[in-house]
Amino acid sequence: MDTILSKESLRKLYGRISPFEFKDNLIKLANLNKEQFNGTVLDAGRGNPNWTSSKPRQAFFTLGQFAVSECQRTFSIDSLAGMPKQDGIYNRFVNYYNENTTEPGIELLKDIVDFCIDEFKFNKDKFLFELCDGIIGDNYPFPDRMLLHIEKIVNRYLIKELCANNTYDSSFDVFAVEGGTAAMCYIFESLVANNLLHKGDTIALMTPIFTPYLEIPHLPNYNFNVIRIHANEIDNENNPTYQYPMEELEKLKDKNIKALFIVNPNNPASIALNDKCINNLVNVVKNYNPNLMIITDDVYCTFINDFKSVISYLPYNTIGVYSLSKYFGVTGWRLGTILLNKNNIFDDLIKNLSEEEKINLNNRYKHMNLNPENVPFIDRLVADSRQVALNHTAGLSTPQQVQMALFCASALVDINNNYKDLTIEICRRRKSLLFQGLEIKLKENPMDASYYTEINIIEWAKNKYNEDLANFISEKYTPFDILYDLAKNYSVVLLNGDGFASSEWSFRVSLANLNDNCYYIIGKALKKILTDLIKEYEKNKLTQINTSRKAQ
Repeated sequence: MDTILSKESLRKLYGRISPFEFKDNLIKLANLNKEQFNGTVLDAGRGNPNWTSSKPRQAFFTLGQFAVSECQRTFSIDSLAGMPKQDGIYNRFVNYYNENTTEPGIELLKDIVDFCIDEFKFNKDKFLFELCDGIIGDNYPFPDRMLLHIEKIVNRYLIKELCANNTYDSSFDVFAVEGGTAAMCYIFESLVANNLLHKGDTIALMTPIFTPYLEIPHLPNYNFNVIRIHANEIDNENNPTYQYPMEELEKLKDKNIKALFIVNPNNPASIALNDKCINNLVNVVKNYNPNLMIITDDVYCTFINDFKSVISYLPYNTIGVYSLSKYFGVTGWRLGTILLNKNNIFDDLIKNLSEEEKINLNNRYKHMNLNPENVPFIDRLVADSRQVALNHTAGLSTPQQVQMALFCASALVDINNNYKDLTIEICRRRKSLLFQGLEIKLKENPMDASYYTEINIIEWAKNKYNEDLANFISEKYTPFDILYDLAKNYSVVLLNGDGFASSEWSFRVSLANLNDNCYYIIGKALKKILTDLIKEYEKNKLTQINTSRKAQ
């Protein structure tokens, strides 16, 4: 075996690098023996789904053909064409539809166009021109933050999925960004750039949480003091609920904590906050820390029926982050959003900065506005994403925005949630197969997105056997040993839960990226490992008994 993949070499890496980086080494190890398992590595550490949303993509490519014909209509010399023209473009689109009714996705495209014109009272030509000019990508995004019609569509989709179609006293703004990762980076940068957070300030993380949220605050340019709010509530059977007890939420009463970061549903267990937990959080914020800035990342929200984000309860305090990547299978498209209420704590905190800080900020934004103090935080995010000086070239590329709009609009016209039901069902079916392989009864939980799940070996040993076995495992082995054996002996790759600030002995299984039957196989592999541990435990007990008898 390659020395860098030896057990001792990998043990030295474990816990010192990100679980995602460590996973790459496990994949190499798993590949060494994969021929024993039909030549396949079962990488259940990867979060990328193995499904795609096909019809909105078909609509996108068919729209592209129409848009190219509009360019050629302006002028066409060999492969050189003009740019789309607005006047009369809607009628030309209707004619195109009537002449091409068999084109893939054209029915959905027509449904989306008609729905948006009717629902949002769009000017027909202006809307069709935005779509066509956008998909061609022949102009800079304008406005920089988001194309006008497309923002309204995406906004409505986010209110539907994050806020259960609630209405609010003031509306929300949307900033389209290059995936959820870009949203994270932009928010951290702008909070610091606008003196809302300073190096060394105290922030809180609701753990477990996506690994980068654990790592970014400790970068040298931030060096935040991090308080962890632990989801350590247990039910009557001593099983984790992944909810936050009141004594943990009460940590947020400390006004030194300036910002709170949440992933909801969480990662790695993909369990959403229940009503009781959210109501307790709301009570703490409103009554004890009303200036708390909250950032909630809700990428897995669509896998739970009737989900309501923290932003729907605390719109004044909260920035919402949402990526389309998991739901629509579009990680490569890099489609993410930042959602912010027009009435928000971020703008108000900027207004209350010291005069010196305001002067410095005015100097930062003076070249984009004659009255830089009036630039709202959402537009500062846009400018900061391009180092302010390049604000005029900011914004997600227009073809990406058009594809985003078609995905969002397809969900809006799907009034029966047929697509949503399919994605929820595929995740739950795979979890059921995993637990069948584990020979564990699966409990129903309406807050469970089932995009990932956590398996805790120690809790499993306690529940399926006894506490003495659990103690034996924890004394003789480490979680690394389990991951190593899974990769080496079964070509199965999982992620360590403690890399997400979850339990030390938990392992994350992605339920999204492998074929259904693979999860039963993974379950059986885990069951075999536990069975081997039980045999070793019983052998050890027998040895102890025999030794004791001889001593007598």
